[in-house]
Amino acid sequence: MSDNVNLNAYFERIGFSGSIAPSLATLEALHALHPAAIPFENLNPLLGLPVALDQKSLEKKMLAEKRGGYCFEHNLMFMRVLADLDYKVRSLGARVMWNHPADAVRPVSHMLIAIDISGQTYIADVGFGSLTLTAPLRLRDGAEQATPHETFRLLDSDGTWRLEARLGEDWRLLYTFTLDDFGEADYRPINTALSSDPSSQFRTGLGAAISPKGERHTLAGTRLSTYRDGALIERRDLMDVGELKEVLTTTFGITLPASDALDPALEGIVAAGRAQA
Repeated sequence: MSDNVNLNAYFERIGFSGSIAPSLATLEALHALHPAAIPFENLNPLLGLPVALDQKSLEKKMLAEKRGGYCFEHNLMFMRVLADLDYKVRSLGARVMWNHPADAVRPVSHMLIAIDISGQTYIADVGFGSLTLTAPLRLRDGAEQATPHETFRLLDSDGTWRLEARLGEDWRLLYTFTLDDFGEADYRPINTALSSDPSSQFRTGLGAAISPKGERHTLAGTRLSTYRDGALIERRDLMDVGELKEVLTTTFGITLPASDALDPALEGIVAAGRAQA
């Protein structure tokens, strides 16, 4: 990795103070703390602001400014931290299948990480929003693997892997991926499209998620949901821009960007929510 990583600032941001030996235990601790402290959010694309992926920009936004980001930001940050801790890592590309038919042909639009530890391969993903992993998963076909939140499994079909989450009694497909290397340069045009194409969901809608121990808080438009142990315990619709901003800053811990476009963008989100009610 060519970008230097400010490990002390990262550890302070996520509240980590344990061993930094490149072990499975360290990986599990970091993987649980990251999505509990750094929120998933798409405010930059929503406001028409760029999404930069170099380490200096990520640290300024996610560590110094107390913001979050979407998958490329989270997982590139996490991968660079792991590499600096001497883990053997490589990036992979995934095709998001969540809320799409199982036979749909989907483009690569997501990033995850493969980590090799003591002859075993694990996958990590701290940037999948409302169902992001909160523990690494061993790359093992068919094994049900518990995390601090949901139970997941990986299924191998001729080299194409499926990541599924058990929600209630059902298994839901999140995304598919292969173990082919997908380098950082491969993400750049995808990141540009997702963050700047007017039709991108990240430009047209608002999403946020954070996963403290045992709970998940998610925001989709104006709908705020809280889950505990995989079960929905509370859901409410936010009625105005003030309420939306309060939830973003308190529930998700986001320091809102100082942009003249913020209030108009959130007004649009509130109007869309009322139209769907």
